Amino acid sequence: MADKKRHALVTGASRGIGEAIAIDLAREGHNISVNFNSHQKDADEVVKKIKDLGSDAHVVKGNVSDKESVNKMIEESVNKFGPVEILVNNAGIISDNLLMRMKDEDFDNVINTNLKGTYFCTKACVPSMIKNRWGRIINITSVVGIRGNIGQSNYSASKGAIHSFTYSLAKELATRGITVNAIAPGYIQTATVDVLSDKLKDHIMTWIPMNRFGTPDEISGMAAFMASEKAKYMTGEVVRIDGGMANLQFAN
Repeated sequence: MADKKRHALVTGASRGIGEAIAIDLAREGHNISVNFNSHQKDADEVVKKIKDLGSDAHVVKGNVSDKESVNKMIEESVNKFGPVEILVNNAGIISDNLLMRMKDEDFDNVINTNLKGTYFCTKACVPSMIKNRWGRIINITSVVGIRGNIGQSNYSASKGAIHSFTYSLAKELATRGITVNAIAPGYIQTATVDVLSDKLKDHIMTWIPMNRFGTPDEISGMAAFMASEKAKYMTGEVVRIDGGMANLQFAN
């Protein structure tokens, strides 16, 4: 349990990694703003789980790729629980294809949601963090932002850019009591992985020394640590949780 109850906003928190992070932060006693864009029923269920734990939460709709939608989402969250003190930029999309087959809108949509969404949410939350001289910004990226992946030039570019964003912002905010870190998961057992064919799953498994996919709670535990006072001297870090996958630089 955290020493002090904080307000945490988790984007893309209706399912998968976002849901796990929201629940783990709730276990620490924090109030949670559960963001969703298109899965309200799932978000409502996450709120129920959090309240069953004895913490408080609410759902807040918002499209992170749209600045006005983000500002409205932040306003609603602040009205409910006060300034956002812990921001988890988790919302993201994929739209995979080889570069020569990729449509411009597929590239733009991934960049706008993953990268610009992180920018919009962070910029909206940072002023109050600076004012209060305390904040935690946690960016959920991907190991493919480090090692790349065939058919994911747009996704890899968006996540790699967030790594650079993390490094730079950590330096900007280091003297303000605000830490900025990122978690780069490998293949995690979520809806995104569930839809892959068995043949592709078997091929991916050859890239992972631990010979298994990760679970959402193996990501959320690190996020809860980054949000805690125990991590107050940790900033500008990108932590891989990938079963050793990124060590195999030339696997494909």
